[in-house]
Amino acid sequence: MAQSLSQLFYETTGKKSGEQTALTASGSNRRYYRLVSEDGGTSLIGVQGTSRDENHAFIYMAAHFLDQGLNVPRVVAVSDDEMCYLQEDLGNTLLFDYIAEGRKTGVFSASEKDMLRKTVRGLAQFQVVAAKGFDFKQCYPQPEFNLRSIQWDLNYFKYCFLKATGLDFQEDRLENEFERLAYILLRSEYSAFMYRDFQSRNVMIVKNSEGELVPYFIDFQGGRKGPVYYDVASFLWQAKANFHPDLREELVAEYIDELQKYMPVDLVTFYDTLKHFVLFRTMQVLGAYGFRGYFEKKPHFLQSIPFAIDNLRHLLKHASEDYPYLIEVLKEMTEMKQFKDVGVRKPLVVRVMSFSYKKGIPADPSGNGGGFVFDCRAINNPGKYERYQFFTGMDQPVISFLEEDGEILPFLQEAYDMVDFSVKRYMDRGFQNLMVSFGCTGGQHRSVYAAEKMAQHINEKYGVEVQLIHREQNIERVLNRKD
Repeated sequence: MAQSLSQLFYETTGKKSGEQTALTASGSNRRYYRLVSEDGGTSLIGVQGTSRDENHAFIYMAAHFLDQGLNVPRVVAVSDDEMCYLQEDLGNTLLFDYIAEGRKTGVFSASEKDMLRKTVRGLAQFQVVAAKGFDFKQCYPQPEFNLRSIQWDLNYFKYCFLKATGLDFQEDRLENEFERLAYILLRSEYSAFMYRDFQSRNVMIVKNSEGELVPYFIDFQGGRKGPVYYDVASFLWQAKANFHPDLREELVAEYIDELQKYMPVDLVTFYDTLKHFVLFRTMQVLGAYGFRGYFEKKPHFLQSIPFAIDNLRHLLKHASEDYPYLIEVLKEMTEMKQFKDVGVRKPLVVRVMSFSYKKGIPADPSGNGGGFVFDCRAINNPGKYERYQFFTGMDQPVISFLEEDGEILPFLQEAYDMVDFSVKRYMDRGFQNLMVSFGCTGGQHRSVYAAEKMAQHINEKYGVEVQLIHREQNIERVLNRKD
């Protein structure tokens, strides 16, 4: 394998490849490598596929999409048997990683939201423009979204996930409703190029010639002719994306606005049809997670199941009445013992306190035994000056004293760095409580100021609820979670 890619690299560039790095392939059986020339001046991505037909589909699509002016990697060389090829190296930044903070916290920054808007607008353009002059006979394994492909995906869910749960169900009744769902999906309008696996791991963020960060689309070899709704559902309801319903609504509107530049869109029909595709895609994803996780024992997919189950729970709250038995089965499945607590994570709450060492370190009411305790007593104390005795760390005279003196600022930065790490990890692991305390001599000036700043920092950066308590001042406030 490596020799064939190395040889192709040499024949294409005239240089020998030195460093070769295997890249993550996720759920694909394809293998990806970064090949860098010995002089470090040339870098390409080598792809080794297991199916010539699948490789051929990608190679054809990439060339066609480039001709249409779309943001995709250029294929620069192909082996004679089409079992491997070299493509342009777009770097290392996946959209999935670019929005990592938002995914973890549920609060997306302005730059993350901007990139998501660019991506959904790019999707609408891609779907329509890619279909122009496209030979759908080149697609693999199906040229179009049809009854057979729907049945494949529904059976994927039934045999690779549903049956694996051990749930007892009436297969004939379920198949009847699968047929009903297929009928509704096939009557959908707005046919174009259907990417099929459009999700944040298949979008790369690249700096263009104008220096602007823009989305590039990869791994589209499974695409075919089909309805536009599928890709919208795939992207916005991706299990680990953690998009808040309000953000989803905003991005759907952004997508429709762009799509309307290419075709008329009936909003009522669009939104009504989309919900059926969201249900279908969610079942297809669970089927994939079941196969890759339960049968192929790939941990990434097992870890994704809780998120997909949680997605499904939310969908079932507003489920269509077109499939009563299917909905009944899905609800029963999500309530099974192995899924009962899956995905149901209470959000992290951070308790930030100020206190006086004279009165002791605060107890942790969560039962976790405490958290961070920062000693502010080494910082210059405004309390030793009579003019500050009747003020606290919330009052401007004390704030000005501490900030102009300057000692507390690097102290706080060190505290931010330590606490930030724990907040991130606590959120990732589903922990519910974290305590951060600041102490000084009297619990009036330095500790109060530091607790105020820490509470604001955590709330603004991570969007979590912060319970702010100044124990010696008998003051309590809540900084609400930002959804």
